[in-house]
Amino acid sequence: MDHTGEHPIVVLDRSPRTAAPGDYCLIVENGGWVRLSPKVEDRGPHLVGREVVGELLPGVAAGQRASWSGIYFQTPADAGLHATDVEIQTDVGPAPAWLITPPGSPSTTWAIHIHGLGSTRAGTLRGVQVASEAGLTSLVVTYRNDGDGPSVGTGRSELGAAEVDDVRAAVDYARENGAQSIILFGWSMGGAIALQLAAAPKLRGVVVGLVLESPVLDWVAVINANCVRSGLPAATGILAIPWLALRPLSNLVGLPTTLPLQSLDWVARAAELAVPTLIIHGTGDDSSPIRVSQELRDLRPDLVDLEAFTAGHTLSWNSDPKRWRSTVTAWLSAHVNSDGG
Repeated sequence: MDHTGEHPIVVLDRSPRTAAPGDYCLIVENGGWVRLSPKVEDRGPHLVGREVVGELLPGVAAGQRASWSGIYFQTPADAGLHATDVEIQTDVGPAPAWLITPPGSPSTTWAIHIHGLGSTRAGTLRGVQVASEAGLTSLVVTYRNDGDGPSVGTGRSELGAAEVDDVRAAVDYARENGAQSIILFGWSMGGAIALQLAAAPKLRGVVVGLVLESPVLDWVAVINANCVRSGLPAATGILAIPWLALRPLSNLVGLPTTLPLQSLDWVARAAELAVPTLIIHGTGDDSSPIRVSQELRDLRPDLVDLEAFTAGHTLSWNSDPKRWRSTVTAWLSAHVNSDGG
C-alpha cells in the first residue's frame, strides 16, 4: 500500500487481470471492499499500482490477501439505486430479492436479473443501472444454494437445472405485481437459467427478450475450458461428465439427481430460441468460451446480436463501462417498450 500521494495506491502483483485498464474491485480476506481506478501505474516488471476510488475502508492494510473482482457495486445504493427488499416464495423456501423501480411511473415491462455460479446478486447491479435508466422495473433475484437463497440438500449447485424453478417463481411474482412482459438479464450460469425460461411454452409472449453476459450455453464446453484453465488436458472434462449425468455417480458427488447436460446445450437447441437476444462476451473468457456464443449467433442471426469485448469472464462491463452501457441501452431501445414490451 502506497500512501505518499493524494489518494492511497494499492500495489499488486502484475498479471493480465491486474494490469488491465477498467473499473475493478478487490475483495480483501477480512471482507473489505476496495474500488480501484481504471488507470494502471507501472511499478516495474512484476508490480502495478491502482489508485483507490473513494475512501479506503478501515482494516484494509498492506500484506493482506485479496481476490480480483468485477463486482463493482456492493449494494443497490452503491449503484445509485433505491431498492426494496422482497421475498420470492419458491418451492424450497423464501428467496430474498431486490425490487428496484425506475424514476417516474412503474413500468409494465420488468427486467429480472440472474447472477452466475459462485457470484452474488450484487454482481448484476452493473446491468440493473442500465435497465433502470431505460425505464424498466428490476427484480434482482437469488436462488437455492447461492449463499443468500434457500439452502437445499448438500448445498451444491445443479448448474441451473434446479435453480431455474426459483427464478420461475420470480417471474410469477413479477406478473402478479404488474409485469406484462419480462426481459431476462443472465450472467454466466444465469444465462443458462434465462434460456430455459425463454423456451418454456407457458412463458411464450411473457419473456420477450434476453440480455446475456458471458453466458453458459454448453456446460460440456465450459467444463472442458475450465480444465484447460486449471492446467489439465481438455479431455479431462469428458471424464467428469458421467459424475454429473449418470446415477449412482451423481449421488456420490452430492447431487440429488442427475444433471441434464444435453438439454442445457443451447447450440444444439438453437432452433428453439424464440426471442431477441443480446449476447455480450469477452474474447479473453477462459471459463465460458466466446466461440460457443459465436456459434449460436451464426445459427440464429435473425434473433441473436453478439458484442465482443476485450475482457475475461463477466468482465465486459468492467473493461469498458461506457461501451457496455451504450450497447445495452441501444438494444433495449430497439427491442423493448418499457410501458408494454
